[in-house]
Amino acid sequence: MIKKGLFGLSKFFLYLISLLPFWLLYFIADGFYLLLYYIIHYRRDVVRTNLVNAFPEKTELERYEIEKKYFHYLSDMIVESIKMLSISQKSIKKRFSVVNGEEFSKHFNNGKNILVVTGHYGNWEWGTLGIPSAIKEKVLVVFKPQSNKQFEVLINKMRSRFGAIMIPMKQTFRKLIEYKDKPHMLVLVGDQTPPWSESHYFTTFLSQRTAVFLGVEKLAKATNNPIIYFNITRKKRGYYECEIKTLVENPKETHEYEITEIHTKELEKNIRLRPELWLWSHRRWKFNRKASEQ
Repeated sequence: MIKKGLFGLSKFFLYLISLLPFWLLYFIADGFYLLLYYIIHYRRDVVRTNLVNAFPEKTELERYEIEKKYFHYLSDMIVESIKMLSISQKSIKKRFSVVNGEEFSKHFNNGKNILVVTGHYGNWEWGTLGIPSAIKEKVLVVFKPQSNKQFEVLINKMRSRFGAIMIPMKQTFRKLIEYKDKPHMLVLVGDQTPPWSESHYFTTFLSQRTAVFLGVEKLAKATNNPIIYFNITRKKRGYYECEIKTLVENPKETHEYEITEIHTKELEKNIRLRPELWLWSHRRWKFNRKASEQ
């Protein structure tokens, strides 16, 4: 009961913060940056190790610059995520624009539903608000359940404010059957780390042998829905652009693991262009040692 009360109080406090104007939120974000980077040293060793392994060709100074830019961006992401509690749909439409949106229409007009893959790159959280605000079709977003169920309920309520339908990972196939006769897109994040028991395929990603989920490929071949990639980049502080790109028109015509390679390479290409926008504090390569022993 006490924990529930404290969580409710914290949620109310975060809602009040979300009502602040963006200029003040970014002032707070600058304070978060100083706290995370210089005082707490939040996962700085993880970020540093990831950057060294991902970019061995870069100098130490170049990697240091990426590291600092990343923590600046992470701090902005924190306040932008809090803002999701109260941001208006009008504001999201102004701050989150879609490029090549005709790719949606092309597939929907052909009677096809769409399978979307993206990564923890740019403000992927705002994508759950921006995409449903830009199209009339249903937007189904697959998420990985959290251990903290109160937090999971809160974050999914934020994500679904403008129509996104949140689907736990293990319920994906069931929901696809439910929506198969309704125009929809299914959105998956393709760069999460699979558990070791599900690490059946490894590829080279950012200079390292990397376990990759095969869910995107399995779903694509089961449905033969075209695969679209979302590249969410930041135009300036508080403003994002989502570029739509069709990666595969007919998944059933591809070879085994071809789809997995295509979307993984697409993400890597975007990360190399603007590395500070990816989630470097995630322990993405925790299975490398086991993989090298195979």
